[in-house]
Amino acid sequence: MPRLALASLAGTAIEFYDFFVYGTAAALVLGPLFFPSFSPLAGTLAAFGTFGIGFLARPLGSALFGHIGDRHGRRPVLLGSLLLTGLATVAVGCVPSYATIGTAAPVLLLVLRFLQGLGLGGEWGGAVLLTAEHAPEDRRGLWSSFPQLGPPVGFLLANGLILALSAALTDAQFASWGWRVPFWAAGLPALAGLWLRRSVEETPHFRALAETGRRSRAPLTDVVRGHWRLLLLTGGALASGYAVFYATTTWSLAYATTRLGVDRTVMLACVMTAVVLKGALTPWLAVLGDRHGRKPLCLIGCAICAVWMPPFIALLCTTDPLLMTLGFLGGLVGMVTTFAVVGAYLPELYAPRVRCTGAAVGYNLGGVLGGALTPIVATTLADGAGPPWGVALYLSGMALLSLACFALLPETNPTLAGPGAGPDPGTAKGAAEAAAPA
Repeated sequence: MPRLALASLAGTAIEFYDFFVYGTAAALVLGPLFFPSFSPLAGTLAAFGTFGIGFLARPLGSALFGHIGDRHGRRPVLLGSLLLTGLATVAVGCVPSYATIGTAAPVLLLVLRFLQGLGLGGEWGGAVLLTAEHAPEDRRGLWSSFPQLGPPVGFLLANGLILALSAALTDAQFASWGWRVPFWAAGLPALAGLWLRRSVEETPHFRALAETGRRSRAPLTDVVRGHWRLLLLTGGALASGYAVFYATTTWSLAYATTRLGVDRTVMLACVMTAVVLKGALTPWLAVLGDRHGRKPLCLIGCAICAVWMPPFIALLCTTDPLLMTLGFLGGLVGMVTTFAVVGAYLPELYAPRVRCTGAAVGYNLGGVLGGALTPIVATTLADGAGPPWGVALYLSGMALLSLACFALLPETNPTLAGPGAGPDPGTAKGAAEAAAPA
């Protein structure tokens, strides 16, 4: 299990590094470089629009790689998704600016961002199933939390490198070529991740499906027809976590540097400190999920997010580094209380024959609802005088939506769940699949 957990963690860290480095670049420099004829606000919105394209691609990547995972095994997903995301990220660093090739520059940016999202959409499902389907029942939450450590590790790697470059280079040097270095640097860890994953064994659950001939012929069709309610509920349930995370790590970075006059190095340091603490809490919260259930932690996490968003905005507007860090940390604690257990929760909700597709599409549907729209909506709501209380209202509303969705989902912890837990018992097909081995 430690070797498998390391392989899953390494891959998700590398792929989320690729994804996050784009988000940070969009907040800091991509607007003027690729949309120079726009006003500063419109340029930022356009850059966040290309950021959002990656989220729209993620459910498509989930469907594509989920089909591969449910038909041909989890292992090919781990290799293919990592290769696609790594190549697209390196290519972003090579795209000339608008001043060099005109409108072809933002078009290329959109295409490569789409490919990034396509690869990342497949990565999460393969990584969590690698651990969830190997782990013992009473420790499934703990081992499945290792892929969930990938996002904070990837974020720290991406922003740590940008922070170092930002501190070492002048603004002109950073805008000219410095922002490209983190994209180019993605190539080496991607190769290392492929080497680490090449010897990973197929999961016992998929081997059992292959041996008995119970693999789904059309996983996405089966999920949409038989688990449509579950799919919508999981997407809505996870939307708040995405919204809070990207409001903290992407929107607040752009807002504080452009509207509040905070130095970007200070902002990066504040956000990174909060993310480090968030990552440290993940395994501990996952163990609580093994002991007390997945659903209670998810409900508590959403409640924290709903309550904390007004203080988050108030603390951000102080521009004091310690208070801003406290504001970021409060939101991320709520988010990670939920996300620490979803690596076990989502696979347990779906029957093995459609698990790779169902869990990945549900997870990334939440990314579309929460992650793709939040920087754009928050930037629009913050376009006015005074503190952006509209952003706090929007984020709290998202948290309440997720709270309601989690309330409608069953408990799945095998040591705690009662009758009816498992794949969407709200449909006849779901009830039939719930009888299959979990």
